[in-house]
Amino acid sequence: MSEHAQDFILHLQQLAEQDRGALAALRRSVGFPPGAYPPAFPHVERFVPPDSHAEDSFRLALYIAASLFALLPKHQTGPSLAAAFGKLWRARESDSVEKRFITLLDAEPEQLPNYLRQAVTLLAADGYGLDYQALLRDLNYWLSPWQREQYDGTTSRDKVRRNWARDFYRQHETEQG
Repeated sequence: MSEHAQDFILHLQQLAEQDRGALAALRRSVGFPPGAYPPAFPHVERFVPPDSHAEDSFRLALYIAASLFALLPKHQTGPSLAAAFGKLWRARESDSVEKRFITLLDAEPEQLPNYLRQAVTLLAADGYGLDYQALLRDLNYWLSPWQREQYDGTTSRDKVRRNWARDFYRQHETEQG
């Protein structure tokens, strides 16, 4: 998936540079369920694998990532969404940022796009970027209806939550020393 995801992020970056109308359509798609806004189709469907169905986790992840990218077109290899949000929390010294993050971690798949939109809007306000390729991977795991149980009895969604929690709280430790 990584090469496929990389091509998709590159496509989004090109849209941000060359096609403001496409970016506007993707931005408007944030108000709809993932994959349900037809003007976004031309910019996303070409990256959906041919054997995917409408509720395929990777397809949904592509649409969510595209709408979030349109809100914050600042891809940076490395920092996960949680790490960027942790930096925001550290910079603002705000309990409300931490509460939003905990709410995000507790989200069910159908709630996730709304909480992510709120988080990305806050990141955009302060100029933070994030790794959209990593976000795409994490969303695919989070949204998968086939939650494979790990060796410790947790699911792939639990693993993403754990990783995000570590990334978020490590930003606070970084400042502490």
